[in-house]
Amino acid sequence: MIQLTALSGLGQVAADYDVLLCDVWGVIHNGRESYPEACAALTRFNETSGHVVLISNSPRPSSDVVAQLDQLGVPRSAWRAFVTSGDATRAELSRRAPGPAWAIGPERDAPLYEGTGVLTVKSGDQASFISVTGPYDDTTETPEDYRDRLTPAAQRGLELVCANPDRVVQRGDRLIYCAGSLADLYESLGGRVVMAGKPFGPIYDLALKEADRLLEGRLDRSRVLCVGDGVVTDVLGANRQGLDCLFVAAGIHGDQARGPDGMVDVDRAQALLAAETAHARYATLDLVW
Repeated sequence: MIQLTALSGLGQVAADYDVLLCDVWGVIHNGRESYPEACAALTRFNETSGHVVLISNSPRPSSDVVAQLDQLGVPRSAWRAFVTSGDATRAELSRRAPGPAWAIGPERDAPLYEGTGVLTVKSGDQASFISVTGPYDDTTETPEDYRDRLTPAAQRGLELVCANPDRVVQRGDRLIYCAGSLADLYESLGGRVVMAGKPFGPIYDLALKEADRLLEGRLDRSRVLCVGDGVVTDVLGANRQGLDCLFVAAGIHGDQARGPDGMVDVDRAQALLAAETAHARYATLDLVW
């Protein structure tokens, strides 16, 4: 087992890496505002050490999410490439075209389907599979609101494509449910689920392809560091890929790993990881230089 080391900042290990595969929501913004110190740390890495590839479980194509980053004040200098679960999921959708797909999620996620050839419907009665980007209304709904609707689909044997494996994310000072929580419910009902985002391989294939492009074909996986706050997505994804990981222990975990000195408590951080049979090389509370 890798020994977890507490860092005071990314600068302590930046020289050891050419690429950061950095999570977005919970690490560089909370859905309402960006984190200036995290953005500054990524910018400095780009300027002095290597390349930052943002790797997000957003269910929308990366090209559609860039505007959101701009609006939240994430500077373009903080990243060199961007891949999303939506990017990776589009291939799964295209393989199932024309569907139709019962598209569960808010209207803002409609760009996911553009160009895939998939027709979308609003119920499972006429669908050949289900595609979930999140609850229709993530401000009020919980997975339980979908139990009665999803049960007949599971009984019919419809496959569910989950475009965002995250179970929850932080929005401001609240945690909101994501598509992953609906996928968990569907599996509990006996349904089959397919995911391409973190921690699954397809999104890492895309991200490492971007990293190799930035490095002009000189990618060395031993010099890639994954950064994220989600144990079952970011950390387990890094573990499955055999990549080093910096666990940002605040994020969705709040103060659970905060020590009495205000710094990350290694034992508490290790407990969060061990609960999911995950491991990381480094831990910090927040991403700073």
